[in-house]
Amino acid sequence: MRHTIFSIVLAITTLSSHPATAQHDVFRLFENCRWGKPNFDPCIKKAFNAVRPWFKTGLPEYNVAPFDPHKASLVEQYRGDRDGLAGYHLQLLNVSEYGWTDSEVTKYRTDYKNNRIIYSQYFPEKSLDGHYSFQSKMLGQSRLVKGIWNLTLYDYSQTTTVTRLGKQGELLKVRVEIDKIGDMKLHISDLFHGAKLIESIADFVINTMWQPGFPFIKPLINDLVSVAFTDIFNESFRYFPLDEVIR
Repeated sequence: MRHTIFSIVLAITTLSSHPATAQHDVFRLFENCRWGKPNFDPCIKKAFNAVRPWFKTGLPEYNVAPFDPHKASLVEQYRGDRDGLAGYHLQLLNVSEYGWTDSEVTKYRTDYKNNRIIYSQYFPEKSLDGHYSFQSKMLGQSRLVKGIWNLTLYDYSQTTTVTRLGKQGELLKVRVEIDKIGDMKLHISDLFHGAKLIESIADFVINTMWQPGFPFIKPLINDLVSVAFTDIFNESFRYFPLDEVIR
C-alpha cells in the first residue's frame, strides 16, 4: 500500500524537466513528508504547490509529460444511439490545456483504505483549445460538423480523485469534478458552416447565458475531462519508478 499510494502522489506532484540534479532538488521537497505521520497530507499539499514552476517541462528522464500545457491527442464521448433515432459522437482532437503553473492545491487527502488520493485545485484562469468533430443523429437525420474551439475558464476550481486499481504498475483511474466556475468564454467554429454572423451571435448567447444550463451539461463535462485525465495519467504515471525517488 505504501508504494501504491505514494507512487501516485509523487508522480503527480514532481513535474520537472531540468537536468537530473534539478529533478532531485524537486524530490527533496518531499523529504519531510513521512508516511503515516499526522502531518503527511499537509506536507504533500505544501510540496505539491512548491513544484509548480516545473509544470511546464515535465520529467523527461521518467517519461512524465509536461502539465502546462496539458495535452491530449484524442478525447471521445458517445451518448445515445447514433444508429437509432438520436445520439452523438464527439471527438476533441489535439487538445492543449493551460494554467497549471498558476494553479493552487487548496485541499489534499490520502484515502489509504481505498488506495486513492483526492485533491482540490484552484485556477485563476484555465484555457483550452483544439479541434473537434461532432457527429449527431436526430429523428433519423445525420449531421457532421468539424472545426476549432477554444475555452477560457475564470475563477475555476475542481476536485480530482486518483485511484490505483490494483498493485504497483496497474491501471490508474482518474475522476475530475468541477467545483466552481466564476465565468467562461467559449468559441466553436463552423457550427453553422462558416456563417460568421451566426457564429458571433451563438458565441454571445453561450457566453452570456451559460449559467442556467450549466447544471445539465456539468456531468457531461466531468465525464469528458475524466476520460482525458485517465489516459494521460496512465501514460505518464503508471510505471513511475518510485524506488528511485524514495530510498
